[in-house]
Amino acid sequence: MVKEIKQVIVIRTDLEMGKGKMISQACHASLEAYKLAPPYFKNKWKFFGYKKVVLKVSSLEELLKIYEEAKKEKIPCVLIKDAGKTQLESGTITCVALGPYYSEKIDKITKNLKLL
Repeated sequence: MVKEIKQVIVIRTDLEMGKGKMISQACHASLEAYKLAPPYFKNKWKFFGYKKVVLKVSSLEELLKIYEEAKKEKIPCVLIKDAGKTQLESGTITCVALGPYYSEKIDKITKNLKLL
């Protein structure tokens, strides 16, 4: 039986980014995490239709906790820092992407978060 593969992007809402800014940050996160994933997960993710879920947290501390848990579980993950060209200061951590990886493993970390 093939296990489901997905990617989860978690965005900070405390920064009050505009919708376009949030979308661009999520895109950066998705691509950067994809680059880190082993070929097996990239191929299976394509097979499953590139499933993505976008969730939210209300603080940097919550976001960093998710990132650290993902790293501990060896899930491909990346923190995104803004370049500071528009709405935010340079270096502001905006979001994290987990996967593509096994859905069940990602869910253990993100199951209590709400959809953006």
